[in-house]
Amino acid sequence: MAKRDYYEVLGVSRDASAEDIKKAYRKLAVKLHPDKNPGDKTAEEKFKELGEAYEVLSDPERRAAYDQYGHAAFDPRARAGAGRPGGFGGFHDPFDIFREVFGGGGAGIFDELFGAQARRDPSGAERGADLRYDLEITFEEAVKGCEKTITLTKPAPCEACHGSGAEAGSGRKTCPACGGRGSVEQVLGGFMRVRQTCPRCGGIGRVVERACRACQGTGQREKTSQVTVRIPPGVDTGTRLRSSGNGEPGRRGGPPGDLYVILHVQPHDIFQRDGDDLLCEVPISFPQAALGAELEVPTLDGAALIRIPPGTQTGTVFRLKGKGVRNVQGYGHGDLHVRVTVEVPTRLSNAQKAKLEEFAALCDANTNPRSKSFWERARDLFR
Repeated sequence: MAKRDYYEVLGVSRDASAEDIKKAYRKLAVKLHPDKNPGDKTAEEKFKELGEAYEVLSDPERRAAYDQYGHAAFDPRARAGAGRPGGFGGFHDPFDIFREVFGGGGAGIFDELFGAQARRDPSGAERGADLRYDLEITFEEAVKGCEKTITLTKPAPCEACHGSGAEAGSGRKTCPACGGRGSVEQVLGGFMRVRQTCPRCGGIGRVVERACRACQGTGQREKTSQVTVRIPPGVDTGTRLRSSGNGEPGRRGGPPGDLYVILHVQPHDIFQRDGDDLLCEVPISFPQAALGAELEVPTLDGAALIRIPPGTQTGTVFRLKGKGVRNVQGYGHGDLHVRVTVEVPTRLSNAQKAKLEEFAALCDANTNPRSKSFWERARDLFR
C-alpha cells in the first residue's frame, strides 16, 4: 500500500512553518491517540503514520530530503551513488515522539490533554507507569528475528483488595485535607496563594476509610511475571520495542502502562554491521591474489563463491548484493561487502625461501607497477 504524502497526513501546506507543523501534530495526536480510541485499529495506524510524518517534517535535514526525493529518501536501498541520500535510519516509536512533543510522561499528559474529568474521576483511576527493560540478544537473533521471554518484577493489583486499596467492607470518604476539592492552597510570603494537588488524596478528593492491610492502601503488591516479546528481523542496538499493556498496572481500575524493550546486540566474530549492510574481512594467500582464484566466503545464508581476479590487491572489496541484513521496515536486504587482505607468508622453510628468492630474481619493474610508480614519485620529491 502506497504511503500518503506527509504534508497531507499532517494537513499542512508544503511551505508550512515548523510551528505550524508542530501545532498540526499536537491537534491530531490528541485526536488519534490509542488511549482515547481503545480498540480502534484504524486510529492506531493513523497515529503511527502521524508520528512518522512529524518526525520527518520537523527535522530540517529530513524535510529537505523528503521534499526532493519523497519517501525514497528514507529507503535504505537508496545510496548516494544512485543520486539519492538514503541512510537516515529508521523511525522512532510514535509514543516516544508523542511524549517528547508534549513534554512529559505518565498520567499527567492525559490529564492535561483529555480533559479535567480524568483528574476528578471519583474512582481515582490512574494509568500505570511505563517500564523500560534492556535486553541483550545475539547477532543472529537480531538479523533473523526471534521470540524472547523476559522476567519482570513489577507491581500487580493487590489480590486482597482487588486493587482498590480499601479493606474489605470499607468504602471511600471525602478527603479531610482538601474537603473533596482535590487541591489545597498554600500561602507564601504572607500574601501569595499557590494551589497544588492535595498530598493526602492525590487530587481525587476521596480517601479510603480503612486501608487494605495487605498493601497498606496502595492497591498494589510486587509480583514476578513473564512477558514474551517478538523481535522482528533486522533490529539493531538501540531499537525500541513496545509491548502494549505490560507496564505497571493502573491504580484503582486505571489502564496499565506499556513496556519498552531496548535492544543491545552482541558483536559478531566475523561480520561487522553498517545499517543493513555487512562487512566481512577475508584473508587470501599471495598465490591466490597473484594468480586469481575462486574463494568460498561466509554469508548469513551459508557459504557463497566469489571470483578473485589475478593481481588482486589487499583491501579490494567485493560486493554480494542482497546478502546483508533484512531491513526491519520491509525495504528488502542490504549487501555483504567482502574485503580481502593478502596474507604475507611466515615461518618459511629453506626450500620455500629458495623458491621465493628465485621468483624475486625473475621480477622486474613491470611485475610490480605500483612500486615502480611510487619510487618514481619519491625521487621527484627529493630532486
